[in-house]
Amino acid sequence: MQLKIMMPKKKHLSAGRAPLILFLCQMISALEVPLDLVQPPTITQQSPKDYIIDPRENIVIQCEAKGKPPPSFSWTRNGTHFDIDKDPLVTMKSGSGTLTVNIMSEGKAETYEGVYQCTARNERGAAISNNIVIRPSRSPLWTKEKLERITLRNGQSLVLPCRPPVGLPPPIIFWMDNSFQRLPQSERVSQGLNGDLYFSNVLPEDTREDYICYARFNHTQTIQQKQPISVKVISVDELNDTIAANLSDTEFYGAKSHRERPPTFLTPEGNASRKEELRGNVLSLECIAEGLPTPIIYWIKEDGTLPINRTFYRNFKKTLQIVQVTEADSGNYQCIAKNALGAIHHIISVTVKAAPYWIIAPQNLVLSPGEDGTLICRANGNPKPRISWLLNGVLIEIAPDDPSRKIDGDTIIFSNVQERSSAVYQCNASNEYGYLLANAFVNVLAEPPRIFTSADTLYQVIANRPALLDCAFFGSPLPTIEWFKGAKGSALREDIYVLHENGTLEIPVAQKDSTGTYTCVARNKLGMAKNDIHLEIKDPTRIIKQPEYAVVQRGSTVSFECIVKHDHTLIPTVTWLKDHGELPSDRRFTVDKDHLVVADVSDDDGGTYTCVANTTLDSVSASAVLSVVDVPNPPFDLELTDQLDRSVQLSWTPGDDNNSPITKFIIEYEDAMHEPGLWHHQTEVPGAQTTAQLKLSPYVNYSFRVMAVNSLGRSLPSEASEQYLTKAAEPDKNPTAVEGLGSEPDNLVITWKPLNGFESNGPGLQYKVSWRQKDGDDEWTSMVVAGVSKYIVSGTPTFVPYLIKVQALNDAGFAPEPAVVLGHSGEDLPMVAPGNVHVNVVNSTLAEVHWDPVPLKSIRGHLQGYRIYYWKAQSSSTRNRRHIEKKILTFQGSKTHGMLPGLEPFSHYTLNVRVVNGKGEGPASPDRVFNTPEGVPSAPSSLKIVNPTLDSLTLEWEPPSHPNGILTEYTLKYQPINSTHELGPLVDLKIPANKTRWTLKNLNFSTRYKFYFYAQTVAGSGSQITEEAITTMDEAMASRQVDIATQGWFIGLMCAVALLILILLIVCFIRRNKGGKYPVKEKEDAHADPEIQPMKEDDGTFGEYSDAEDHKPLKKGSRTPSDRTVKKEDSDDSLVDYGEGVNGQFNEDGSFIGQYSGKKEKEPPEGNESSEAPSPVNAMNSFV
Repeated sequence: MQLKIMMPKKKHLSAGRAPLILFLCQMISALEVPLDLVQPPTITQQSPKDYIIDPRENIVIQCEAKGKPPPSFSWTRNGTHFDIDKDPLVTMKSGSGTLTVNIMSEGKAETYEGVYQCTARNERGAAISNNIVIRPSRSPLWTKEKLERITLRNGQSLVLPCRPPVGLPPPIIFWMDNSFQRLPQSERVSQGLNGDLYFSNVLPEDTREDYICYARFNHTQTIQQKQPISVKVISVDELNDTIAANLSDTEFYGAKSHRERPPTFLTPEGNASRKEELRGNVLSLECIAEGLPTPIIYWIKEDGTLPINRTFYRNFKKTLQIVQVTEADSGNYQCIAKNALGAIHHIISVTVKAAPYWIIAPQNLVLSPGEDGTLICRANGNPKPRISWLLNGVLIEIAPDDPSRKIDGDTIIFSNVQERSSAVYQCNASNEYGYLLANAFVNVLAEPPRIFTSADTLYQVIANRPALLDCAFFGSPLPTIEWFKGAKGSALREDIYVLHENGTLEIPVAQKDSTGTYTCVARNKLGMAKNDIHLEIKDPTRIIKQPEYAVVQRGSTVSFECIVKHDHTLIPTVTWLKDHGELPSDRRFTVDKDHLVVADVSDDDGGTYTCVANTTLDSVSASAVLSVVDVPNPPFDLELTDQLDRSVQLSWTPGDDNNSPITKFIIEYEDAMHEPGLWHHQTEVPGAQTTAQLKLSPYVNYSFRVMAVNSLGRSLPSEASEQYLTKAAEPDKNPTAVEGLGSEPDNLVITWKPLNGFESNGPGLQYKVSWRQKDGDDEWTSMVVAGVSKYIVSGTPTFVPYLIKVQALNDAGFAPEPAVVLGHSGEDLPMVAPGNVHVNVVNSTLAEVHWDPVPLKSIRGHLQGYRIYYWKAQSSSTRNRRHIEKKILTFQGSKTHGMLPGLEPFSHYTLNVRVVNGKGEGPASPDRVFNTPEGVPSAPSSLKIVNPTLDSLTLEWEPPSHPNGILTEYTLKYQPINSTHELGPLVDLKIPANKTRWTLKNLNFSTRYKFYFYAQTVAGSGSQITEEAITTMDEAMASRQVDIATQGWFIGLMCAVALLILILLIVCFIRRNKGGKYPVKEKEDAHADPEIQPMKEDDGTFGEYSDAEDHKPLKKGSRTPSDRTVKKEDSDDSLVDYGEGVNGQFNEDGSFIGQYSGKKEKEPPEGNESSEAPSPVNAMNSFV
């Protein structure tokens, strides 16, 4: 199916189809004739219709045209031929019609004012330019005038006229002073459209000598100024009688009263006016009113609404502007001026006229011989424009006849044209507001099709976007266009593709399968032309990780991420923008492949950051907002109002919250009279509040400051407010912490915490101190003191209760009645010792003491408790009496018994008891003597093995450092250990207490033994000490062992044994068998009894050996419980009886220990380990 040239249906152009705009513009433009073909002239460039020139520069009047053959140019001036050759100042540019008038060397611009028109002509016709009106710009001076000083009363209205000179173009008006500073304008004072300065009412501050109106002429870049105007605003109350006598009302500017008055209009005058504006211009309506108070202006349109997007208010709503005004904006507009005393309105009737504007402008027409065609020239305006036709610059009515054309109003109809029908036609549409002139040629040609688009052009398009394949063509008659895809493809169907009038093929939504070669074929009766176009579809560029909104504190670092995915054949460039502009040129901004990092963020860094990824085909972007937050700026403009004796209102203006809302304000005060430089917390108020009612104290010179708080923290303090001194008053409170305690038996010391200066409420702060005995009938005794916080009452009985009160007073009066507190006169030492003291010995380290309480009257003070002194005076074992340092235990309150812990066993103690009050201790009770029973001894001080022989070992030791009784004997237990660390039979020996050396005989040679040694008293066995030693071996055996150890078979065997042991160790580790370890001498002071480990009864072999934490010999088959817990033995003494409960006991010697015992199971033989490797000698013994 052939796809014929067609005008496409109207389509909505979305942003994604923006490239269509270019082609649609080409569609509606005239068919371009190649410049190598014969064609009439076409004007391509010309000067504006109203051409205002700078008289100081050369005049350049443009006229450019194209055609084949190249056109020649001529000019008319004011309707007659302008002979350029006769004017030496005028030259024409070669190959162009542009004129240059050289007035900089000589001549005047005014000489060349006039209406110019250019004509471009060749053998096919003539094109003409618009009528170009040349006028030099003008910036005349103000005429000299004498301006009198204007004097008027406060509140009157005033208009300062500007009346600038008429310039070309009109000047821009503004008012300034002598310092070239613009005068401030407001709802009260403003400049009108005519340049005058309007005052709705004047104030004394309007008085000045230099109201100057300036006119700026932009074309010549000059500024002219009017003579300064002097204004004096006075008040009638300021006039004295002399001035009033010599100054009549008529000498004042105006005669209106300065009293308040309703509005009246200064401009426009009357109740109604008319305004005419041209279509497309800016409609400006103005209403300025005077009155007191200053009126406010409102605007409405009768029978309609103001266009929302085209309406703007200027000059404090005194000017209403509507841009791009149309005929629909005609109507009545009402401005209303209103103040508190009334309102006034003015109606402006607006009529919108229109200079001619195109509906259909004539287009160039290319026809082949014998074809038909039309030229249409359709315009509109208000009033309706008149259409006239010209042929080659001459009115068509007087042009030569052509039988192929027929004129029908705004249309020329051509039929059966021939080559002689080629010409340039001009259409002129004009009314009283202007004209339109358009050139359109008729070119009769016979040309086969041409395609101008380059052959094999490659188009690359992003998937899912429109693809536009260009096929620019020409031919006469106009060719038909067909498109094909592929070498053998059929014509493309109209329902999928769109063929535009200019030959462009549009694929509305290009897909991957749209890739390929497309062929454009142009045909007319004179021939055919074709062209291949190649299309590639690319994957779109996407931002798969977009930058995210960030809130950071000032001074920190922020990072934005932007990860781009793109077609592998395209190379993207990633650009970062800030607020749609370039990033600041600052080293703090660093950009890498996927990130933008901003270091040391400042307030100016806040904004929108955009990541833009560009390829040659598409562009994508993603944005994120950075909010820079920080603690608020300090408040400012602190003001104190409503100042009363006990309150004041503080108001302030918040500082910038730095993008984090203020949650509260903290108010602090300084007392410049009593504590200058020290700020105290006053109160806090919510962040939405900017005033606070503050409670005040009398006689304080207050200053206040405010701090703002947000989620980031607290602002710096504001500047301090003004100072405010409150009046003096009597104190509101009395001293606190009042006490009465005697320092001597015959006095009463009364103390208190004094009031500070802030609490004094006035000058002359003093204290009235009052006292009397609680149980007596005496009257209050009082004394007034100042500058102290203590008063001593002498001559009081010992330890007698007193009632006490302290009252504050100042020059303004007394504080409220104070509270009464109870005190006591001074204490004396107790007179009586506790009686009936007796001791109950609980065990060898603990005794309990009992006594009778002392009568309260004899204490003569506050009972603090009882104190026991005790000391060890004699050792029962040595009978060596010597004085030991006394120990003291104090029992608080009225207790009559106590426990003495930590006593030494088998010792002689003496004690006494005394009562204690605030003054000190009373007399001691008679001494009581008691003895502690024997306890178990400590471990022997040392144990060492000396003189080892082949079958004997000698042991030497030192007795226990703390025998805690009379030693009865020593116990020695020992057992052999073989090379696999198994334990042999245990031997038990009893050694007399007077021995310190013992020799063991008949031992095995070259054998390791472990020894367990402890002492005993009648109370039991003490802690043990352990040691190990090895007997020596004979020389023959050593020689034999060395010989065997050097044999190769023995070395190999030992390596195999080592490998086997390594394997067993790994197996044991996997099975997590934790028994059988033998760390040598790991704990030698463990409490153990070797007798719980007999030999095996069935075969007499050694039991398994492990040197555990308690260093006990291991019983055959014993094992540590799986949960590795120990059993706690019964304790001798417990602290529970006299103090807090403790998980432990006191031993007989008074030391605190934890007693425990436990049994261990036998390990599998292959799991045995030692903390040291077996020696070759022991290994040898195991094989003998």
